[in-house]
Amino acid sequence: MDMNTISILIGGKAGDGIDTTGFIVAHIFSRLGYRVYVYRDYPSIIRGGHTFSIIRVSQHAIAAHEEAIDFLLALNQETFDLHHHRLKEDALIIYNSEAVKLDTSIRHKSIGLPFEKIIKEEGAPAIMRNSCMIGLFAKALNIPWEVIEGTFKKNVSREFELNMKVASRGYREIEPLRSLETLSQPIFPLLSGNEAIGLGLIKGGLKAYIGYPMTPVSGVLHFLAGLAQKFSLYVIHPENEISVMMMAMGFAYMGERVAVGSSGGGFCLMTEGLSFSGMSELPVVIVLGQRTGPSTGLPTYTAQTELTFAMASGQGEFPRFIVAPSDAEDAYYWSAMALEFSWKYQIPAFILADKTVCEGMYSFDKDSIASILEEKLLLWDRKTPYQRYADTKEGVSPLAFAPTKDAVIKVNSYEHDASGITTEDAQSTKKMQEKRLRKEEYLYEELTHYVTVTVSGNNDASSALLCWGSNKGVCSEVAERLRLRMIHVAVLSPFPLQQFKEALAGVEKILCVENNASGQLARLISSYGIGVDEKILKYDGRPFTIDELYGRIKAIIS
Repeated sequence: MDMNTISILIGGKAGDGIDTTGFIVAHIFSRLGYRVYVYRDYPSIIRGGHTFSIIRVSQHAIAAHEEAIDFLLALNQETFDLHHHRLKEDALIIYNSEAVKLDTSIRHKSIGLPFEKIIKEEGAPAIMRNSCMIGLFAKALNIPWEVIEGTFKKNVSREFELNMKVASRGYREIEPLRSLETLSQPIFPLLSGNEAIGLGLIKGGLKAYIGYPMTPVSGVLHFLAGLAQKFSLYVIHPENEISVMMMAMGFAYMGERVAVGSSGGGFCLMTEGLSFSGMSELPVVIVLGQRTGPSTGLPTYTAQTELTFAMASGQGEFPRFIVAPSDAEDAYYWSAMALEFSWKYQIPAFILADKTVCEGMYSFDKDSIASILEEKLLLWDRKTPYQRYADTKEGVSPLAFAPTKDAVIKVNSYEHDASGITTEDAQSTKKMQEKRLRKEEYLYEELTHYVTVTVSGNNDASSALLCWGSNKGVCSEVAERLRLRMIHVAVLSPFPLQQFKEALAGVEKILCVENNASGQLARLISSYGIGVDEKILKYDGRPFTIDELYGRIKAIIS
């Protein structure tokens, strides 16, 4: 077994505490100095159905999981039946012997304990079977007991002593089977993508977050609600998504930095309000979490299907900023910058996340993130009569917020003149439309000073993997193994054409990797006269694993 990178799959029924178990195991490895990535897979039902987490740990930063696993932790028979094919040759199975019967053809080493019997003897609730599993697993890797105890103490708020008693029963049961090295490198906090988005928005000056719960971005709403008092935030859950967007417009009118959140189905209801934002030039950030559609689709699974929707949503033509983060650091940085650019240019901005990013968990290295610069707003100088839509070179009008003395601050969803008065005059209409669209030219120019396209792997390779969003993690590892170039596009509107062409220098073959059925990024770059040679697409609701993508790419380039 390669102890430099380890994959652990924990599975059971929905409601069995699988997420919490994965969370604790991830923190154990984090305390030992490892970098961690957690993938969550669960059905859209509260109880029953199969759920599992894959915790992958490494000495280096990672943001993707593998198909093959080193440890299978099975609370029930279904977990073993569905996942034993993933086991590496030297993998270890740890299981509840009262609920799991191993296939006699399995030759892997296994350890089973009667978890129900143990929790009954300790007078513990059924959910604490997980604690026994964690203790047994930790001892198999010879992880010091004080690490287990410290992790539980920090992350388990209820019945700590009883959890420790149950965990110790599993810990005492066996002798160590392998030895896990403790790394002498920084211990990084673990964040979900949703938490990183929330913290990034706060860094960008967020004052109000308004959302209607919808997987996969419900976590942003819940996370920020928990921080509302500490950061003096308004966190509001209105009756529907139409109310979400219109309430956001009210906050923006009053000068409060605001963000909203939903998935594609909820965002459908926001699109008229989005156009209102474009016409009235009221800044708002939309956290748009992608999941499998159309319609309800697979509510708890992933996709990259809303790029075209975000690009074209809303009636009429108006500029917008769209960014698709790839991991926790990306989510933090670009969420802050989305607020900054939205307010500087008075436009709507999208944080186009996918379920893999939103609900994945990552080791968060804040020191690796570029400086987040506070953009200077253009404010009314009080020297001339206030005009909310005054025409300027950049198309950005001076801001004033109600109540301001001597200023009539009129916003209008109709076409309007510089003062916000409704007009249907042809020349005024043309002038205002050009003013609004001009912002995109200056935003594009400003973005040339930011890293909007990243390149990794073999920079001299003539074949490149092209990706966006969460596929950066899996593509970067596959590109490294196959000595290919990896190109990741973070900003999708305005599209960073100059940086993209520089990243493509010397590339003869483009392989575009996306979690959709049509190749939406490939279609976007084709509008700039750039074609892809191969589309590697996956649209079953699951992200690419490293093993899977490696095999598909190798078959193409061989």
